[in-house]
Amino acid sequence: MHLGVDYYPEQWVFPYGGTAEHPEAAWESDADLMVKAGVNTVRIGEYSWGLCEPEEGRYDFAWLKRVMDIMARHDIQVVLGTPTAAPPIWLAKKHPEILPVDERGLVRHEGTRRAACFNNDIYWNAAKRIVENMARALGQHPQLIAWQIDSGLGGHQTAWSFNEDSRLEWQNWLKLKYKTIANLNNLLGLRYWGQIVSDFDQVPMPRHAPTAHNPALMLDWYRFCSDTIIAFARMQATVLRELTPNIPLTTNLRALQRWFDHFDMAEVVDFVSVESNAAIKAKSAELACEIDMLRSLKKDKIRTPDGDCGFWVIEQKAGQVNWQDVNSLVRPGVVRLFTYQLVSRGACGVLFYHWRQPRIGNEKFYGAVLPHHIHNGNDRVFKEICQVGEELKLLAPTLAGTKVVAEACIVYSHDNDWALQQPMQPNKHFSLREHIQLIYNALHDRNILVDFAKPSEDLSRYRIVFAPSLHLMSGSEADRLKLYVQNGGTLVSTFNTGLVDEHQIAPDTGFPHDLTDLFGMEVFEFDPLPPGEENHLVFKGSFAASHMHPARLWCDLIEPSGCQVLATYGKDFYAGRPAVTLHTFGLGKAVYVGTMSHQHFYYDLVAWLRQMCNLHPLLKVPDTVEVSLRQKKGTKIFFLLNHQNTSVRIQFYKPMYDYLTGSTFTGSYDLPPHGVLVLDEHPEGKGKTTTSIPATA
Repeated sequence: MHLGVDYYPEQWVFPYGGTAEHPEAAWESDADLMVKAGVNTVRIGEYSWGLCEPEEGRYDFAWLKRVMDIMARHDIQVVLGTPTAAPPIWLAKKHPEILPVDERGLVRHEGTRRAACFNNDIYWNAAKRIVENMARALGQHPQLIAWQIDSGLGGHQTAWSFNEDSRLEWQNWLKLKYKTIANLNNLLGLRYWGQIVSDFDQVPMPRHAPTAHNPALMLDWYRFCSDTIIAFARMQATVLRELTPNIPLTTNLRALQRWFDHFDMAEVVDFVSVESNAAIKAKSAELACEIDMLRSLKKDKIRTPDGDCGFWVIEQKAGQVNWQDVNSLVRPGVVRLFTYQLVSRGACGVLFYHWRQPRIGNEKFYGAVLPHHIHNGNDRVFKEICQVGEELKLLAPTLAGTKVVAEACIVYSHDNDWALQQPMQPNKHFSLREHIQLIYNALHDRNILVDFAKPSEDLSRYRIVFAPSLHLMSGSEADRLKLYVQNGGTLVSTFNTGLVDEHQIAPDTGFPHDLTDLFGMEVFEFDPLPPGEENHLVFKGSFAASHMHPARLWCDLIEPSGCQVLATYGKDFYAGRPAVTLHTFGLGKAVYVGTMSHQHFYYDLVAWLRQMCNLHPLLKVPDTVEVSLRQKKGTKIFFLLNHQNTSVRIQFYKPMYDYLTGSTFTGSYDLPPHGVLVLDEHPEGKGKTTTSIPATA
């Protein structure tokens, strides 16, 4: 188990740290405190290009080697970040053509990170050279255990740039995809508004225009920009694998928020690393959803530094952020709690951001393990991290080789998400992420583990698959869903599914396209509803409703052709028409939910599906306790997390051993506010038995 910090030693030289006589003295004292906190890993180097190459062709990696040598003396391992996210000012001054251009033609200037266009050859080649030279200078250092490629790829709205270089690459990308002009005109639907082209060099980039661009062209632009970012990362991966073949590669990712295909990026790297904003999330399920999204990006061929099968959290917030309107302190115990949430969902490495609050730059008041003025190791957050360090060191042997095994899956594709974020949708108030979150909440709050997957993946490992609002879906993706159900799977799909194919062309064979036989029905029309206006659902048969469930935002008007009707609409001209259906297809079942409802509906839906699929929650605990499970052959490790500000009473129906306290619990137990238990269901001979006492940790 790697416990680490994100360290920026360049910010802690004289006059900001050290002394005039010993300008780098702070590095040694920092390493001493890291050891005290249980830190065994640091990430360094990610924004250091201007220091490693202060002028063109003159490289200085000696200072980074000195940092790594200090870490070696303290038995701390190093993740090196390639510094390409922050091109030096001299490069932009000498070659201003590297600077990104926005959709209005305005240059985005130098002086910050990400001030470069990915399609510019000068930037690309300069980035390749700095990576090559860094790898040659530091790649054989014994402390190096991993490379982080770049940092925050696509951040600050730099996934696209409208430079001349981008135009040429874009048109070449289209030529490779469509081969002929006739094919491009037809599949992009350019006859609409008469915007056909006679040559590939006429195809515009989607710059600022009087109205919205053709949606098929927009989607291809997003795909092109994604492919560009993936190619940039792959270029660095190729260099690093050639020069340091035994060092695994990663890059830092957010929860599918940036405009590139994260599944494609996961294929480039050896293991996934994530940025967690845990400390600022209001609901545990929201963060858990993000963790599971990112964990699911790479399900096999994982190569971490220690050979484990999980993912890393390369940036776990140690305190408050600096980019909200009000950046409140993170309350005591919360960082520890959310660190355990990450570990419980498969993390095998956690690095806290930052190690120290910097005295300079934009992030002076960003939370960190240590404040500006260190109080001899008595600082509140530092002590909390020390506790985490001690506990994870204790847990590491038990957790080694364990992983999360999910029985439920939510299908997601970037293409579909990008298509739904374009203008002129049937209902602009519909949010795919909010829709996914409603479904995820119902699974999470009933302690059912969840994976995410692309529609093109093999889904056969899952008992139940949710495919919410696959508005854009190719024929091959539809075939994958059919195959899953035909072979015995249970699929739940929803409204706004199969309205267009991968070329943004609507079908003339009925909605959802290529799936009407799977669901035994056809959507004849759909009625988008404004916020505040709603229909309601009337249930029949075995579906037990705990509340009056509304139908919101969208109502599909379904014509059944062999399906069983589970619920109908309660009013309007389509009162009595099907709203929720069930159809047997091959060996499996396909459920279709033709509307969006409130959270209670999805709880009821999951309760009904659990009975139908024989799907059981991990443990029987109060609803306010989050449960997760890591396992390997012969071992199951349960994590119980109390996200409340009050204690929660848990009833143990069989003895459970807690690794953190060394106690075996039976009967009732009071889990304190923000408390954590790490349990083994086989307690024999592992610890003293404790019955019905309140916890203290």
